[in-house]
Amino acid sequence: MHLLGTKAPIFKAPAVIDGENIVTDFSLEQFLGVKEVLFFFYPKDFTFVCPTELLSFQQHLPQFIERNVALVGCSTDTEETHAAWLHTPKTKGGIMGVTYPLVADTSKTIASNYGVLGGDWSYNEHNQLIFTGIPLAYRGTFLIDKQGVVRYIAINDLPLGRNIHEILRIIDMWQHVLQFGEVCPANWAKGRKALKATPEGVSNYLTLNTEL
Repeated sequence: MHLLGTKAPIFKAPAVIDGENIVTDFSLEQFLGVKEVLFFFYPKDFTFVCPTELLSFQQHLPQFIERNVALVGCSTDTEETHAAWLHTPKTKGGIMGVTYPLVADTSKTIASNYGVLGGDWSYNEHNQLIFTGIPLAYRGTFLIDKQGVVRYIAINDLPLGRNIHEILRIIDMWQHVLQFGEVCPANWAKGRKALKATPEGVSNYLTLNTEL
């Protein structure tokens, strides 16, 4: 499914918010017109790479907040498993201290609609429903704008952890484009010059950046 530039799939699902409370009808629609959303999927609670990612997201949460971006995680675990993981100390493989919402996609429909489920359902020769592949979400990352449109997608295979600094750089690029109407060249970082999307703008930029 090609989601880039289209409306993010709508859902309502259970989630744990504030590291404590379970809600039954969490939705990204609450952020429409208010905040951009960094919505990310991870494979499974109580695993190995996943806690390093979720704890790193938490460590950088103030940087998402200062950019007015809501941070929301999701896996195919239950909300009760999320809560247990959130109450488990880091020294025992837990993610105690994480405060952003964690969505429970137990039906696997959210991951499927976002195109990050590691397999799919089909029928065998006996007309029995079977699942082929891995019934977990890949490490999908989606930047969704205030109108609910997907502006960035990255999908990592299960053993490949994300770079949170790169995700923040992507957010900075998108917000620069919105604020200044410029486009961001290769290796752009906040504070550097961008360029006008005109032949003259590109020429001027390349002239001033001879290392390119």
